[in-house]
Amino acid sequence: MKLQVKLLAFLVVFTLFSCKDNATSKIKKENLEIAKQRDYKMTEGASIISFSKTEYDFGTINEGDKVETTFDFKNTGKSALIITNASSTCGCTIPEYPKEPIPVGGTGSITVKFNSAGKPNQQNKVVTLTTNTASGKETVVIKANVTPKQKAS
Repeated sequence: MKLQVKLLAFLVVFTLFSCKDNATSKIKKENLEIAKQRDYKMTEGASIISFSKTEYDFGTINEGDKVETTFDFKNTGKSALIITNASSTCGCTIPEYPKEPIPVGGTGSITVKFNSAGKPNQQNKVVTLTTNTASGKETVVIKANVTPKQKAS
């Protein structure tokens, strides 16, 4: 028991006094500049996804309706656009995206299907695309005002 107490005390003292140095003082300015230039060059040649719209409002729909919309886009960047994943904030929203690279100047579309069953009232769903654009992520949004089903009396 005494050994455990001594070991614990040693660890506490070691932890308190071993981290005296300021971590920012260890950063070399020349390495920081190299990293900035590297990051700039990476974004300079990146693909750019230009959507015709990034938001779509279905308006008022009835609970249980299944609706869909398409988000058309063009690759206006300097390299092929690659979408590696598309995910939504809810299982009721299913995105479909092109799996093949989109060449510079090429076009494509993302289809988003929304099932309003069990989703009454105002709905806002975000679809996040994982891409090789400078930010690495792009989003589109769908909205709907879902009229609730009438309860059986």
